[in-house]
Amino acid sequence: MNDFASRVRAALVSKGLSIRAAARELGYDPAYLSRVLNGKQQPSEQLAVALDELLGTDGSLTAFMKSARAGVATGANADIEHMRTSVEYLLDHDNKYGGDAVAQAAVQVWRAGQKRLDAGLVPGKAQSEYLATVAEVAEISGWLLFDAGQQGESRTAFLESHMLARHAGDKPMGWFALDMLAMHGIENQRPGESLRIAEGILDEPRVPPRVALLARIRKARALADAGHRQEALIEFAIARSALADSITTRDPSWTWWVDDRELAGHEGEALLALGEPSAAVPKLRRALELAIESDSNRRVILYYSVALLAAYASGQAWRECESTLLSLPPLLENVASGRSRRRLRATVCEIIRAPDSPHWLSDLAREVPAA
Repeated sequence: MNDFASRVRAALVSKGLSIRAAARELGYDPAYLSRVLNGKQQPSEQLAVALDELLGTDGSLTAFMKSARAGVATGANADIEHMRTSVEYLLDHDNKYGGDAVAQAAVQVWRAGQKRLDAGLVPGKAQSEYLATVAEVAEISGWLLFDAGQQGESRTAFLESHMLARHAGDKPMGWFALDMLAMHGIENQRPGESLRIAEGILDEPRVPPRVALLARIRKARALADAGHRQEALIEFAIARSALADSITTRDPSWTWWVDDRELAGHEGEALLALGEPSAAVPKLRRALELAIESDSNRRVILYYSVALLAAYASGQAWRECESTLLSLPPLLENVASGRSRRRLRATVCEIIRAPDSPHWLSDLAREVPAA
């Protein structure tokens, strides 16, 4: 639209009119006209028509403005397609190699889209879909930052995703962002926040079954982290009974990944948080087995391998620690997940410092990459 401003300025000069004089003739605010002619605000069609009449440009300014807007709309559609394609690629990379290398690429895509929105460069017809797409990219950015261990930046992305989803009127994406915030709270020792988010979702009318299931899992984890064992186990029992239900037409597409592996892993983590490593081990072992069987998602396999090592170390199951440590180097060669590596380092320190830890195990732990 800067070319529009240049054309108007040239016409004003040829007519001997200043911006203020033109605004007075048109009945427009001089500040508004100045912003338009300095490229800081988009002209309305009414303004273009009025300028054509004032400057005698025979409708050329209006035609140019409409043509430029059509180009912006085409650009918005291209942006939406690019953002969606980027999301698919970045998530595939994360599954295979972890989020460390691609988190900032996702942030770059998200921020570029948000800048266009904030600058008012997205036309009204495309705005709702554009908002929803940027909300999704912000959510994906939050997840990749979370996996990369950049927790502060991750939380910001999830909050932005939730706000954008609300502006877009995209309820499913809003639930997704809230679910991610609840997950973030559990990871960062804020069980009270996670509990409030989960209960808020469950209190909403007509929440889709799988969205409610995820909220139930987050609630159970938060209760376990807060030391409420019985309440947590009750919530997990409700979640497991609901898991058998197939995904309904009301469930958002992003809920597909809620399965037995996901639930078993959360049950294991909750039991570990409750100080029951012997009960946690079978759950985490089950989650790891399902991860290995189901697909080639190396990031998930690394995550559950490290979680299982943490459970073995907490229960002082030294031989099992040895076998798990020996399985890690091939994964660590390919997967860069700051979140899992940070946990691995903490677990290795626990093994080395444990009074009853065998010397041979401590030596092995020191040799593990990223330890």
